[in-house]
Amino acid sequence: MPSLSSRTADFTDSVIRRMTRISNQYGAVNLSQGFPDFEPPKAILDRLAEVTQEDFHQYSITWGAQNFREALAQKTEHFSGRAVDPNSEIVVTCGSTEAMMAAMMSVTNAGDKVIVFSPFYENYGADTILSGADPIYVPLIPPSFRFDPDVLEAAFKQNPKAIIICNPSNPCGKVFTREELLFIADLAKKYDTFVITDEVYEHILYAPHQHVYFNTLPDMWERTITCSSLSKTYSITGWRLGYVIAPAGIIETVKKVHDFLTVGAAAPLQEAAVTGLRFGDEYYHELQKTYTEKRDLMLKGLDTLGIPHTVPEGAYYILLDISEFGYDNDLVFAEDLARKVGVGTVPGSSFFKEPENRYVRIHFAKKEDTLNEALNRLNDMHRKMQK
Repeated sequence: MPSLSSRTADFTDSVIRRMTRISNQYGAVNLSQGFPDFEPPKAILDRLAEVTQEDFHQYSITWGAQNFREALAQKTEHFSGRAVDPNSEIVVTCGSTEAMMAAMMSVTNAGDKVIVFSPFYENYGADTILSGADPIYVPLIPPSFRFDPDVLEAAFKQNPKAIIICNPSNPCGKVFTREELLFIADLAKKYDTFVITDEVYEHILYAPHQHVYFNTLPDMWERTITCSSLSKTYSITGWRLGYVIAPAGIIETVKKVHDFLTVGAAAPLQEAAVTGLRFGDEYYHELQKTYTEKRDLMLKGLDTLGIPHTVPEGAYYILLDISEFGYDNDLVFAEDLARKVGVGTVPGSSFFKEPENRYVRIHFAKKEDTLNEALNRLNDMHRKMQK
């Protein structure tokens, strides 16, 4: 038999999704894979019920239904202040996962370099390798997760084709400051580099932190490819509705890549989701309030239990410091925690390029009862998990 492709040799299956399977196996409270256990907004679900009885069961326009793109353009302009042409500057994708891959394949050639901050969402390294590019990892230094400007510029001096910025960041919850983003923007101009942003958590922020849309920074529109999705904002991770926003010249290439990757996103789900894209400001205020309450509940609970942790500025993830338990393999720790304590987490090493073994990631996009049950189980963590 001939050999299989070598491009996948340097990464495994998704550790995040694997930990969901392990959580299910042991009946653990699943705080690993970042999806809610509560319902999406009722207005969206009501519209979905109507759509099933209407004529939205065939392909929509490949790069997104017209009304979806128009509603998305209006929402984008409302929050970022920048007008976006729904016909030439948006592609609707099957989730932000496809959006990132389409962006990478649109701008990189085999052998190009791409800067990736570490820790990083596990798909970024795989996306880079599958695109034929070589990642350059730049550390975000715990516990504040700031980058060293000199280290970052040294990476830019290797003439990368692009840099990936997840803001707010998964898994560390970092929100990049305007000053940090301006520094990156200056380097992108100086070294003629594309900027690919993942802004899926743009509306999940904790005061006083604010989200800065990278493509609104001076001279950045022409070289920025913004990727995002509706998954987190509207609690519809299973709908797989994402998008790419970029200048028309870039979008023309993204359209071609997207067309042959997936043809198009689900037509009935796009129609139903338009309702969410047209929500008023009160929805986003309530979203931020809800997640702030969930974050505070978890942080207080972890402090009470004496479990060291990071404090997220955005997104809905917390890294627990497991150094005291004496494990030299955080994957084994995460599996033991699911089996012995009944809480599912993600080993931090799956997010770090550096040899990092002291963290596991939890998320708090869950009902209050679910979070309290997880904290109740973690109360036994010190007793059951000592080596």
